[in-house]
Formats: sequence, structure tokens, C-alpha cells
Amino acid sequence: MTSETTQHLAPDDGDGDTADASAAEFTAHRPRMFGLAYRMLGSAEEAEDTVQDAYLRWSGADRASIAHPAAWLATVVTRLSLNRLTSARAKREEYPGPWLPEPVFTRDGALGPLESAERRDAVSTALLVLLERLTPTERAVYVLREAFAYSHREIAGVLGLGEANCRQVYGRAVRRLERPEARFAPVREQRHRLVESFVTAAREGDLAGLERLLAEDVVWSSDGGGRVSAARRPIVGRDAVLRFLAGVARRAEEGTEIALAEVNGAPALVSHREGTLLAVTTFEVRDGAISGAGVVMNPDKLAFAGRQLAGGSLLE
Repeated sequence: MTSETTQHLAPDDGDGDTADASAAEFTAHRPRMFGLAYRMLGSAEEAEDTVQDAYLRWSGADRASIAHPAAWLATVVTRLSLNRLTSARAKREEYPGPWLPEPVFTRDGALGPLESAERRDAVSTALLVLLERLTPTERAVYVLREAFAYSHREIAGVLGLGEANCRQVYGRAVRRLERPEARFAPVREQRHRLVESFVTAAREGDLAGLERLLAEDVVWSSDGGGRVSAARRPIVGRDAVLRFLAGVARRAEEGTEIALAEVNGAPALVSHREGTLLAVTTFEVRDGAISGAGVVMNPDKLAFAGRQLAGGSLLE
């Protein structure tokens, strides 16, 4: 939230100093709230709307009754996110083609500090896709526990559940995610080298180079949302993916540029033309090869990342 937006949000209650202090305190908590809402919803646009709704509640609350603003705001954002997630699930069941979360450039700290592998994994495209398997309550418990290190007692207070119940929900969520591969995640440098090599090969149209980087059982998913032309089903297998990429290269419009950037805490491929973001591709890596890729092409889903790109230099 920019300072201009914060000033716009500040209520005109006749006490400018109080309003400014209230807006400043809210702004200090905003990155954490946005990160929480984004992990809950998988949508940067909806996360922004959720934070906006939280501000309206904050501005109308009796500040003297709020002993711990961070905890109060986390509770509000979680519950608002749960309401949105419940209605969003029905829409996603009818979504045309594969559904992928909205990409977020993270080098500028948009999702908070990502200084550890665990924190990066918590915002990865792969995990956000897996979180769709969970019920809204399971997702809330898992996110609060894994991404924000809340105790089960604290989670119980946020969700209005019993502590023992929260422990059970968390255990069920972990089992439903089934992520044994997370124990063998590649080091950051190896992932960066692989994606950097992929970007170089893609720029040069080097299909032989791309072939060396792809796992034999690689899965390529494209999210066009019915707004742009995209494969309606995931493409499975190295040979099939290479044929698909060759076709994409032939159809690419003149002036399209490919760059490397950090998206959702990991290196990604960014396609843009004349300042317009066209696609963001995130990758999964296993055993020294690219095992999966997710391409977001739906322009609605690129709106937030497009604004980030226009606001600063985020490409490598």
C-alpha cells in the first residue's frame, strides 16, 4: 500500500493526528497481512481487497480495546480470507483449464522476508496449488502454523476452535498435502542455475539445450483462464513438452522478451513486450532437472505482477 493509498484510506474524523497515527500503525502491519491473505487465497488481487476490508474494520474499531494489534489484524484477515475462500472454491471448480495462483514478484519484499528455504517454500507455486486440496479451515490452520509459526493455542483463538481440534485439523492437512519430495528440495543455487539455463536456451531457441534440462516425466501446465489461448490440459513428458515449446516459439510475436526474475520466492521466466507482462513461468525442480512448470497467461492474474513490474526493476 503506497503512502498515497494510506492517506486516501485514513478516515476524516476531525482528528488528523489520530487518523494519521492509525493509518501509520496499520501500514506497519500491512506486509504481514497481505502475505497471510495471499497464502490463504492464492490471489494477489483478492489479498489486496481483503487487506482493504481489514483497514475499514480497523478504522472503525475502538483502538483502546485492542491490546495486540498484530494479533487482532491477523484474526480479522484470516476470517475475511475464509469468507472469500469459501465462495472462490466454487468458481475454481468451473475454471477453464488448469488453475494456478497469481504470481507475485518477491525480490521487493512483497510477501515479507523470505530468508529461509521454509519461508520460500511457503509461498511457492507448487505449495499454493497443493493447498487447493484442503478445506478452508485446514488451509487456515496450515498457513498460520507453517508460514507464521502460530501455536495451536493461538490458532484456536483466531479461528474460534478448540486447541485439540486445531491439532487434529493440522495433522489432517499435513497428511492431505502428501509432500515427501519437500525433504529433497534442491538448494537455491542449483534451482537458479537450472532456470537461468532454461531462460538462455529459450531465448536462443535451443531445443537441444531445453531437452537436457527437462526431466523425462516433466509436466507443463498453462493457465489462460479462457482469456487467452492456452493448453486446456497439462502436457506430460519431455518429448510432448518440447514439441509444445517449439510451437510456442514459432508463434511468439516479434518484440517479445524473456527475462529471469524472482517470483514466489524462486527463479522464474518472465515474458513481456513493450512494457506489458505476457506470462510468468514458475518451475519445480527434482533430481537436478526441471520436473514441472506452471505458466500464468490469464491477464487478470497478471495484473498485480504487472503493476509491480511497472513500479521498479525486478528483472535480472
